[in-house]
Amino acid sequence: MALGAVTDMSAMENVARTELPSDKTERYAALRAEIAAVIAGEPNITARYASASSLLAQAFPDRFFWTGFYVVDPDKQNELVVGPYQGTLGCLRIPFGKGVCGACAAQRESIIVADVHAFPGHIACDSRSNSEIVTPVFDHSGALVAVLDVDSTQFDAFDAADQSGLEAICADLLTTP
Repeated sequence: MALGAVTDMSAMENVARTELPSDKTERYAALRAEIAAVIAGEPNITARYASASSLLAQAFPDRFFWTGFYVVDPDKQNELVVGPYQGTLGCLRIPFGKGVCGACAAQRESIIVADVHAFPGHIACDSRSNSEIVTPVFDHSGALVAVLDVDSTQFDAFDAADQSGLEAICADLLTTP
């Protein structure tokens, strides 16, 4: 696929039909390349996050129940606001330090929760979620700009391979400085 934002619908259909490997680590590597190809040349961060959310949700439909971004509110630097996502209604705002997303934002590191019902202060945006992984997204200066939140209806749905794959994808989401 040529570099530049994918605006040709036939190119979009080719990306959507790409067969992903069954091995999870290989699937993340292929998905990372696919997302990079779709967002290449697109400067708008909302478009980049929306594309990543969509492709991630499609790549893991049996495990990913809710997939999306909470972005740092530029007017309230210690609060996340819902951004592009795939799934049921998300929480609109999450303070740093509250729930899994807020804990990730405060700690600035990925968090895997095998059972969200046992996580202190868990925020239940949808009670069907049973496990969660949240990965921080940093800008080129190292400032936190968002978190990627993935929920599953399965317990213990996420592991180190998910963390590594999602962190690599998040590192690619920002536009060049």
